[in-house]
Amino acid sequence: MIECKNLTVTFPGGITALEQFSLRVPQDENTVVIGETGSGKSVMLSAIMRILPPSARVTGEILLDGRNLLSLKEREMNALRGRRLAYIPQGGGSSMNPLLTVGDQVAEPLMEKNKVRKKNALNAAREWLAELRLGDPVKIAASYPHTLSGGMRQRALIAMGAITGAPLLLADEPTKGLDGQRVDSTANLLLSLKGRTILCVSHDLGFARRIAQHICVLYASQSVEECQCEDFFQRPLHPYSQMLLASLPENGLQAELGFAPPHGDTARRGCRFYDRCPRRSARCAAPPPVAEVNGRKVRCWLYAD
Repeated sequence: MIECKNLTVTFPGGITALEQFSLRVPQDENTVVIGETGSGKSVMLSAIMRILPPSARVTGEILLDGRNLLSLKEREMNALRGRRLAYIPQGGGSSMNPLLTVGDQVAEPLMEKNKVRKKNALNAAREWLAELRLGDPVKIAASYPHTLSGGMRQRALIAMGAITGAPLLLADEPTKGLDGQRVDSTANLLLSLKGRTILCVSHDLGFARRIAQHICVLYASQSVEECQCEDFFQRPLHPYSQMLLASLPENGLQAELGFAPPHGDTARRGCRFYDRCPRRSARCAAPPPVAEVNGRKVRCWLYAD
């Protein structure tokens, strides 16, 4: 349904937040992009929605139903937002207007994009708030964002993004700030959205395993592994993927020390994971190729042959 080809996002000062990113998201399936903070996950979603600041330089292609979103005029792109693709931002509600009630904000996309009358849109907003178990939906709809907890505001943002019924739903950390029970209800809600294609970014590997058919792993602005969800959790190939799974509590909280290289480091000519990789060799000083292994993609010299 949507495909990114060699998508690169550069900010002033030579900061490359996303580099040569390619990903095909199958229709009616869920793809989750995982990786640590700063890997480029949120930038990727913002590039697709074309909501990056004007100072950002975006190259490559973003194909939605065969149309390159980067070549559309703003008027054409705005016609797609809410109708063909919708966005759930992260931030615990910092994306909400403090001067409007929660109900008005959840209902607004229906009125603006689907031309639904306000009374009907508010009723639909209350239904979504009830589905997300935010408490009394009438009371919550009449409340202002500052009266809700961060987790409650995050769930209200989910309702705002999903309410129009857009077939492609982009979700940026939809479970951020939620406890285990609320994460489960959010996963169940997303899984219940029939006829939707979901592209989600998340730090939560348990949540990713619940909702995803496909997994893409980002590290230091590059995709390092792409595969079916169960393949990733049963046998990760890239050393970084292996480290992510080893760091889970059930696996003993094992992780290699260190940090991803800074975005402005122009000396990064080899593998981005070199300094942290327990399996590095001399040839890892050169940029690794993207190899195909049994239908999977992995950026690593270990699989080049």
